[in-house]
Amino acid sequence: MALGLNPYLQFTGNAAEAVAFYHSVFGGELNKMTYTEGMGDENPATASNIMHSSLFTDRGFHLMAADAPVGMPSPANGTVSLSSNGENPADDDTLRGYWEGLSDGAAITVPLEQAPWGDYFGQLTDRFGVNWMVNITGQQNADAAR
Repeated sequence: MALGLNPYLQFTGNAAEAVAFYHSVFGGELNKMTYTEGMGDENPATASNIMHSSLFTDRGFHLMAADAPVGMPSPANGTVSLSSNGENPADDDTLRGYWEGLSDGAAITVPLEQAPWGDYFGQLTDRFGVNWMVNITGQQNADAAR
């Protein structure tokens, strides 16, 4: 069995909106549980906040997210990196599609362009403050690495 790294993003009241957006970009199956459903929260200000969500994408990665409980500071969302290994040329189009979707409302730090190392690389901060890096490995680079 392979090990996986699963990002867990924390938000301050807009996790439902964020995971719906990521679901629209990546597809897959989205499951959400509010604080009311998970903990019986009856506070109208926080009851619909997301206690836990899981997005299992069609491509096999797992993204989780939640709203930080009231009074708990939310850490910076960090960086999520998506990359291909160059073995399947169809992955290039998939990653470009993710890039286009994530670019909606984003601040693009590094445009998705050919990098000095030969791959296509881009970096952006999406409209929810999450940093994303996309690296598309060229087939020639994958062959050279073998």
